[in-house]
Amino acid sequence: MKMTIKDIAKLAGVSTTTVSKVMNGKDESISDATKDRIKKIMKENNYTPSVVARSLVTKRTNTIGLIIPDIRNPFFPELARGAEDMASKAGYTIIFCNADNNLSKEDEYLKVLSEKMVDGIIIAVSSKREDQFEKITETSMPIILVDRDIDIDMKCIKGRVITDNFKGACIGVEHMISNGMEKILFISGPLTNKASFERLEGYKSALENHNIDFDQDLLLEGEFNENWGYEAAAIAIEKNLDFDGVFCGNDLIAIGAIKSFKGKGIRIPQDISIVGFDDIYVSSMIEPELTTIRQPKYEMGYRAVEMLIDILEGKKAEQKRLVLQPDIVIRESVKKK
Repeated sequence: MKMTIKDIAKLAGVSTTTVSKVMNGKDESISDATKDRIKKIMKENNYTPSVVARSLVTKRTNTIGLIIPDIRNPFFPELARGAEDMASKAGYTIIFCNADNNLSKEDEYLKVLSEKMVDGIIIAVSSKREDQFEKITETSMPIILVDRDIDIDMKCIKGRVITDNFKGACIGVEHMISNGMEKILFISGPLTNKASFERLEGYKSALENHNIDFDQDLLLEGEFNENWGYEAAAIAIEKNLDFDGVFCGNDLIAIGAIKSFKGKGIRIPQDISIVGFDDIYVSSMIEPELTTIRQPKYEMGYRAVEMLIDILEGKKAEQKRLVLQPDIVIRESVKKK
């Protein structure tokens, strides 16, 4: 028969209230000897307090919900690892939810996590979120946006942890221009996604800095995946677009584009140079190895959990926006001048 809090109290010779205070860390008024006795009895009997019962006392579950849009994208497991490490360090656990870039699924996770008594939610919103924010506004618990920002202030959104996408795109395009490319195709993710839009603005800015006109024909918009990269490269060839470099909205797009170009006999980087964005682990495993903009993925997840826990513990009540800095990883996919 499973031991109860009453059994612990009886063995320790104290009240159930005293045992409850020790279990929940509200034991300042209890002597060290009594605390040690209660903890020893709990350990000897392998007693684990009920999370639900404890939460009724503390109003907390020490659990955080993390919603990511696509577990197949290697970017997000690294972000999740950073989140999990910080949570574990602080005594929290994480419930992982993969939305599969499905808005209905993402909304359902927001609802379920709210009902499951998590203390807060960290979310990288779906590319399809656009302006549909009803389910987010209905959420009463604190939310931290990670990686993907949205242009709206809501009471429940307590913070944002993102990368400087504008700067990252500038760095990537500048690198190609400095190596002699002037006609740079941009294969973008969905421009309803703020990160994609900021990368487009960075791309345009880098062109402008070198007196290169923006050509609307050299902008192809699609999804953040390998299939779109493959398709976009084929479209560019079919339309006979004139370009000597390709800047991609993320590494998956770049990997798909490389595969497509190589299938048409186009050499990378001898004929066309390519730069990606993210620095996922497979970027160094393809042929040629991909030059890309590195996002601090692990740090992004780590800092998002750190920010949420600070808010939960009353350290930061105001809304915060943390912008992490990207850098370039130079490999083999850009032809040297």
